[in-house]
Amino acid sequence: MMEEEVTQYVGPKGKHNSERKAYRHGKEQGQIVLGGRKVKIEHPRVRTIDGKELVLQTYKMFHDEDILGQMAMERMLYGLSTRQYSKGLEPVGSSLDVKDISKSTISRHFIERTKTALSEMLTRRLDSLDIVALYIDGVVMADHTVIVAMGLDSDGYKHILGLWEGATENATICKQLLTDLVDRGLCSDKGLLVIIDGSKALRAAVRDTFGQNALVQRCQVHKKRNVLDHLPENQHDWVKRKLDKAWNIEDASRAEKELKALANELHKDYPGAAASLLEGLEETLTVKRLGLPDLLTRTLSSTNPIESAFDIVRSLSRNVKRWKNGEQVLRWSAAGLLEAEKHFHRINGYKDIPILREALSWNIDGIKSHEGALA
Repeated sequence: MMEEEVTQYVGPKGKHNSERKAYRHGKEQGQIVLGGRKVKIEHPRVRTIDGKELVLQTYKMFHDEDILGQMAMERMLYGLSTRQYSKGLEPVGSSLDVKDISKSTISRHFIERTKTALSEMLTRRLDSLDIVALYIDGVVMADHTVIVAMGLDSDGYKHILGLWEGATENATICKQLLTDLVDRGLCSDKGLLVIIDGSKALRAAVRDTFGQNALVQRCQVHKKRNVLDHLPENQHDWVKRKLDKAWNIEDASRAEKELKALANELHKDYPGAAASLLEGLEETLTVKRLGLPDLLTRTLSSTNPIESAFDIVRSLSRNVKRWKNGEQVLRWSAAGLLEAEKHFHRINGYKDIPILREALSWNIDGIKSHEGALA
């Protein structure tokens, strides 16, 4: 490939060309990245008639160690350790002078690439995304909780918007994450549905950041889990059936009555479970009140879409035996989430998203009309 590029500059070797603007200038030692490793080679040189060195683009491309960093990150994310790294490399032929790659070199490349992934995620502009829904949830890694925001656009595609280190129970951390999204261009002027795990601090942060532009849907899966945590195991099955039955009722008012009836039924023997069910109960039915089709309603009633991304993060980081600090947790989280994003598909019920957009707009228009009447 390099010889072909040289020929393009100077013409065929051994043939006189009175119009040539460059000439061959021997060879020199260098190295390229091939098969995930550095390989020593001799590469041709070219100079212009006036003596200026021309850089071969072929050599420049293969000489770039960024390729090595990208390959190192991909291999380590999928379970290849620095100790076993060389066993996962492609063969390059016995005639080439292969340079050994140390564990520290691979580790350095991996750290650099994951830092880049984290930086890219934290600085992404969001202006061009028409986000209609926002999923927010946390994943626990080592002793750290990483809060992740994932957006759903008007075409039904998911996007990782940002992440922050800290618990969803921390109001300051939650507010910082949402403020950062707004600073990078997230717009709620046309209305926004925010699906959260049920944290009071996160709920307050959503209200403080987006005001009345955002409707909140409490995750039904988290709500069910929280209620069951207050019950002995022998009470789980019938309570789960009652919760699922209520949430499957098409009419939101009837569903709310059934849930409150269940809370009354639990109150005497299990007051903690009843209180957990009643806390934010109305917001577990927000999507149902919007009158959306069943498939889209189910998709937007829980944070399950973001949980699938967390599963990939956990899988890719399973071989990490020693977590050093929060910065390492964030790097691995960002790398795993970006890898998960490559495999995102449209959500179930995406064809009905225009109905969601219209319903959110009605909510905004209703608020403005009410405020105008008061004024």
